[in-house]
Amino acid sequence: MRIVAGTARGRKLQIPTYSEIRPTKDRVREAIFNSLQSHGLIENHSYLDLFAGTGSLGLEALSRGARSVVFVDSSQLAIECVTENINTLDFENRTEIRYQDAMSYLKQQNKFDVAILDPPYKFDAWESLLSEICAGSIVIETSQTITLGDSWRVLKEQSYGQSNVLIATNRQQKGS
Repeated sequence: MRIVAGTARGRKLQIPTYSEIRPTKDRVREAIFNSLQSHGLIENHSYLDLFAGTGSLGLEALSRGARSVVFVDSSQLAIECVTENINTLDFENRTEIRYQDAMSYLKQQNKFDVAILDPPYKFDAWESLLSEICAGSIVIETSQTITLGDSWRVLKEQSYGQSNVLIATNRQQKGS
């Protein structure tokens, strides 16, 4: 797995072996970030990479010009992987890593321009998660079909094999 575009283009990322972490495929990441780029949602924006896993989505954002990314995951293995990938790409000065449960992190009401939500495939707390997000835009990657409330305007919805990707903006603009 590699960074698809930007300043770190082509650089390899570490993936833990024998784990339940499922990194986003390169072609899906490329499609997500091409869409975000076309809507002006990358450069100089703050990102939250919730359920970070390897950190590939947040790292792709940084490579393409995001101002900062907070990586949150409740798996020690994921946190170690994200840390290693951040260090490999020299993105330490634009990142924060939180070893924490996603819902407890969201209770802090930190605001972001874009929140990336890529939970485990069997995740079932979408309503609670979406009600706690403080972001101007969201990117959801899941195997499920997600219905957003009226406060979100869908910019793109696409399936890539088992992955469903949804990009939406918050009509109430709670993000920073």
